[in-house]
Amino acid sequence: VQLQASGGGLVQAGGSLRLSCAASGRTINIFTMGWFRQAPGKEREFVAAIRWSAGSTYYAESVKGRLSISRENGKNTVYLQMNSLKPEDTAVYHCASSRFGGQQLIVQKSAYDYWGQGTQVTVSS
Repeated sequence: VQLQASGGGLVQAGGSLRLSCAASGRTINIFTMGWFRQAPGKEREFVAAIRWSAGSTYYAESVKGRLSISRENGKNTVYLQMNSLKPEDTAVYHCASSRFGGQQLIVQKSAYDYWGQGTQVTVSS
């Protein structure tokens, strides 16, 4: 599976961005798609995930109500709509795919098999 993330950029606090992640290759094995982010000097952390077929979504507490994950199965693409952005959302955002779907499992980096290259999101105050 190959994952290509795009859509990052520089935005002012309170603004919006939409990230995209296009999957190709053996996508039949994908059960869950997730977004993680990594700020300078910090660990990579879970942001959101979506079960590929069922569409069930999961979010980190810090982004609930502001970020929204969705998918377009016909295009093998997952989106992360980011609204009301804050400076603390600044990070490199990575998309990833997993064979697993357990709720407790998919918030962990180790559950994901393939990763995209990351896209920078910078929120200015």
